[in-house]
Amino acid sequence: MYMNRQRTWQEYRTIDLAILGAILAVCEFLTVKAANIWFPAQPYTVSLAAAVTSIVYMRWGWWGALHAVLSGFVFCATVGAELRSYLIYCLGNLLSVLAVPVLLKIGKEKVRTGSLALVFPAAVLLLMQAGRALVALATGAPARSCVGFFTTDSISMLFTIVVIWIARRLDGVYEDQKHYLLRLSEKENAEKEGH
Repeated sequence: MYMNRQRTWQEYRTIDLAILGAILAVCEFLTVKAANIWFPAQPYTVSLAAAVTSIVYMRWGWWGALHAVLSGFVFCATVGAELRSYLIYCLGNLLSVLAVPVLLKIGKEKVRTGSLALVFPAAVLLLMQAGRALVALATGAPARSCVGFFTTDSISMLFTIVVIWIARRLDGVYEDQKHYLLRLSEKENAEKEGH
């Protein structure tokens, strides 16, 4: 017998985080593979790590740290990196969690709908790049080589801004999920009362 039961908040969050994680993993894998096939001599990289991680931070707060690490892991696994690179990318990307307290202090809705909507994901990317550079320095890389974490990933800034610009226009995508579900519930209740 089929029972129509609603998902719990934790189930909803777990499913949403898993879907966003899968999207991130596939996007990272495809962009790295495409770059290696079509543009192997180019020094630039393109990543959607900051865009997807920013969306997760907006939707779920601190849970986005999982996606920051996942993006570094998938990147390294796809390029066949050594252990040191895993440390640099996985731990380095974690520095982006410093954007979360600022997001929570200002307020997710203010950031989402205001002038900081595109500044926040730019900050997430810059923190990821700075984190990679700091971990690289800590693991013995020369300071001059750490500049490459910013310059080779500069095109990712454009992609991050475009993805978030689009996500803002899609209902509920770039929005705190409690806020989104309450907004939907209020809308449904208003429609029921109208009938």
